[in-house]
Amino acid sequence: MRRRCRRGAGTLRTGLNANVTSTPGAAEANGSDALLQQHEPLAGGFPHGLQGRVLFWIAIAFATFQIATAAHVLDLPSQIVRAVHVGFLLALVFPLMASARLDPTWARVLAWGAALVAALVASYQWIEYDALILRAGDPTPLDITMGVLVLGLLFAATWRAMGPALPIIAGTFLLYCLFGERLPAPLNHRGYDFAQVIDHMAFGTEGVYGIPTYVSSSYIFLFILFGAFLEKAGMIGLFTDVAMGLFGGKRGGPAKVAVVSSGLMGTISGSGVANVVTTGQFTIPLMKRFGYRAAFAGGVEATASMGGQIMPPVMGAVAFIMAETLDVPYATVVQAAVVPAILYFLSAFWMVHLEAGRAGLAGLSKDELPSPLRALKEKWFLILPLAVLVVLLFSGYTPLFAGTVGLALTVMLILGGSVALGLPSMALRVIFWIGLGAVAASFAEFGMRALTLAIVALIAVNALREGGRRTLALCRDSLAEGAKTALPVGIACAIVGIVIGTMTLTGAANTFGQFIVAVGERSLFLSLILTMITCLVLGMGIPTIPNYIITSSIAGPALLALGVPLLVSHMFVFYFGILADLTPPVALACFAAAPIAKERGLAISIQAIKVAAAGFVIPFMAVYSPALMLQPGGTLAADWGLVPAAAYIVFKAMIAIGLWGAAVIGFLRAPMSWPERLLAAAAAIMLIAALPLTDEIGFAMSALAVALHWLGSRRRMVSAAAR
Repeated sequence: MRRRCRRGAGTLRTGLNANVTSTPGAAEANGSDALLQQHEPLAGGFPHGLQGRVLFWIAIAFATFQIATAAHVLDLPSQIVRAVHVGFLLALVFPLMASARLDPTWARVLAWGAALVAALVASYQWIEYDALILRAGDPTPLDITMGVLVLGLLFAATWRAMGPALPIIAGTFLLYCLFGERLPAPLNHRGYDFAQVIDHMAFGTEGVYGIPTYVSSSYIFLFILFGAFLEKAGMIGLFTDVAMGLFGGKRGGPAKVAVVSSGLMGTISGSGVANVVTTGQFTIPLMKRFGYRAAFAGGVEATASMGGQIMPPVMGAVAFIMAETLDVPYATVVQAAVVPAILYFLSAFWMVHLEAGRAGLAGLSKDELPSPLRALKEKWFLILPLAVLVVLLFSGYTPLFAGTVGLALTVMLILGGSVALGLPSMALRVIFWIGLGAVAASFAEFGMRALTLAIVALIAVNALREGGRRTLALCRDSLAEGAKTALPVGIACAIVGIVIGTMTLTGAANTFGQFIVAVGERSLFLSLILTMITCLVLGMGIPTIPNYIITSSIAGPALLALGVPLLVSHMFVFYFGILADLTPPVALACFAAAPIAKERGLAISIQAIKVAAAGFVIPFMAVYSPALMLQPGGTLAADWGLVPAAAYIVFKAMIAIGLWGAAVIGFLRAPMSWPERLLAAAAAIMLIAALPLTDEIGFAMSALAVALHWLGSRRRMVSAAAR
């Protein structure tokens, strides 16, 4: 039986490696694109025929516009950039959705009509920019008409692309602006007329064109393009080969590969569901064929893929919005996220290790594994743009500049690789790469001008060769794919601007915040539980970014009033926004894994909650001990200093995670008895709590639990050997 499983796993691994370096068309052939489109309709390809070609070139124009404004080739006021960004989003989404859902002809005509209206509204914002500023607060009837049009289009586009949850939430807030004065105190407000609400929401920088749209039109779009180019260059293949080579031969290797590869994918990808149905298309069957239960295999992939959104540097694009909202450096946000992200993936890794031990699952044989050193030797250069990106971000450069440089370096690698292949000798190739590297490094002195000139020269050289023209086509396709990938994120950012606009116009956050503060005066823990439930409920069926924006604007100030550090409070709601995709009843990531695992989404969700136990624990620990997120605050940091306090909290968290995993799986050194599992769970809970003497009790119970299990398992093994 084991040999048969291994042969299947080896065959599947070969398929995985083939897929990750193939074109999108090949991926579509084996079904992963179709599955992704089921959960993210905009993830499919461009339609065939004239309509598809028009949409393809609109997407390229969208990407080109964003790159030109990011690199300051085109200098425009921020308000115009945001308006054009939203215009492109709406102009693309209606025809693409009509094509993806095979709408009848009349509906497609209507979709193109909506796209033209979206372009008209964006053009109006651009042409009337100066006049709109001069008459701010006193809109004309035409202004109100344009505002109503953009709001109507935005609601319709979001409903079509992302389902009803987010439009209903945003619509509720909009209705509150219009009719909230009729509610009883303390829910009511002073009242605002229709023109004032439309002016606030559809013009200026408080509503649709607020901070989320600003971040989407600058940082997020660039980083999505960055990830798209890295994927085209073969980064997924590098991640998979390294993960498979390092961990595929260990106990329960396939599940560990899923955890590591999905975590690595999260460094360049902004969509957890997309990770599930791309990497999961191969890792889930691999785990099943190797002996893992279907529900557990799906839960591992869903947990790891969603965890990719808390993994720096991209962090599902939320890091950029958080930094902009809190007005802190991006590096500060990443610093707070690093330790919890590592603990999250260590927890998932530990869970699959224990499950493999319980089920008696060994690793793959060496002849079935790729060489991680060989993969790094062949594709090490792909890591350079990501490394430069991280260095720039932590050196104090803005995410906009760092993302632009990272994207430019990736394009230079792709184009330069094509040129190098056409050189007749190895010596010339070495000289070429040294020269290109020197030009790339010169951006520190000459800025983006040097990189732009180098890219133009590489394009010209590639245009002269057939292989080079194919590479240029690959880059062109990456621009279009990146623009299409950005659509759901951008639309979500635009519509949640209505929620933020409601907060700034009416002060609605104060009502909910006062309730949380009132509860927190009696018990901070109950306030955190209430906030967690709010995040999980609001996160049902909506992406992480809008969930974070909504919950942070409501609950963030309340937690701050209770003494929780600002960054920690925002991380708290961010984490539970991600976990909403793993928890019933919606559990979007788990239902995305369900058809691959051939198991019910609810069963997968239950297993995912077990695997993601650390994700539910770490935010609470960070509130009571901010040193876990490398933030000042708390008695430990005050008494010991930040670094010793952080080391102690991490040590305590790892023991708690280890004991909790053993209690949930029922295995440590050997199968655990129920008393041993209950003792281990109780010890973990004590270590998580931050009450007087709980640490001392927790450590004592931990030692007792391990000792009892060690002696009990040894006694059982001796008895089994005697029989």
